[in-house]
Amino acid sequence: MKSLSLRPLILSVALALPLVSPVRAAPVDDAVVELQREWEQIRYQTPAKQREARFEQLAAKARQASEGHVGRAEPLIWEGIVLSSWAGEKGGLGALGLVKQAKALYERAIAIDPKALDGSALNSLGVLYYKVPGWPIGFGDKDKARELLQRALALNPQGIDANYFYAEYLVETRQGSQALPYLERVLQAPPRPGRQLADEGRRAEARELMEQLKKS
Repeated sequence: MKSLSLRPLILSVALALPLVSPVRAAPVDDAVVELQREWEQIRYQTPAKQREARFEQLAAKARQASEGHVGRAEPLIWEGIVLSSWAGEKGGLGALGLVKQAKALYERAIAIDPKALDGSALNSLGVLYYKVPGWPIGFGDKDKARELLQRALALNPQGIDANYFYAEYLVETRQGSQALPYLERVLQAPPRPGRQLADEGRRAEARELMEQLKKS
C-alpha cells in the first residue's frame, strides 16, 4: 500500500497451492508450505511489476486453504500475509480493504492459537497496526502495534521476523537508537529449514535498515 506506507508489509513465510476439496484436502502443513514457498518466490524473485497480479492469484489459493482447514490458525495466517503483501503492491486507498481483511484473518488466528507459527499472527497484526494510517483513514495504532510485536517477540525471542519487524517499528516510531540489537539478532538468527530464500531476503532488509540508521 504505497500511499499508506504499507509497501514493506511482509512477515515471514510461501508454492502454488492446489485447489483443495473438502473431501480430499491436503494436510494443513502441506498447504502452508505450498503457500509460503510461492509467497517467497513472488516476494524475492518476481519482477516488481508482476507482483500485484501474482499475489492476487495466490490470495485465491490461500482462501481455498483456509476454507479447506476450518479451525486451524496456520492457513488463516498465510491468507492474511498474502492479502497484506498484495495490498503492499497495490498501493493507495484501494488497498485498505485488503488490509482490513488481513486484520480480521489475523484476529481469527489469534483466537484459535496465538502461538501458531511462532506467534506469526501477533507479529503480522502488529505490523499492520504500525503501517496502516490511524483514524479517520484506517485503524493504525502505534501503541497496539508495540503490544502485539512484543508479544510475538516473547514467544519467539530469536526469530528472524519477530526481531526484524520490531526493529522496523522502532525506526518508524523515531526510536531508531534502540533498533540495532534487534537487527543484529536478525543477522544471527538460526536458519529455518526450507526457508533459505526468505531468510536471505530478510537479512538483506536488516542490513539495509542498519545502513539507514548509520546515516541518520
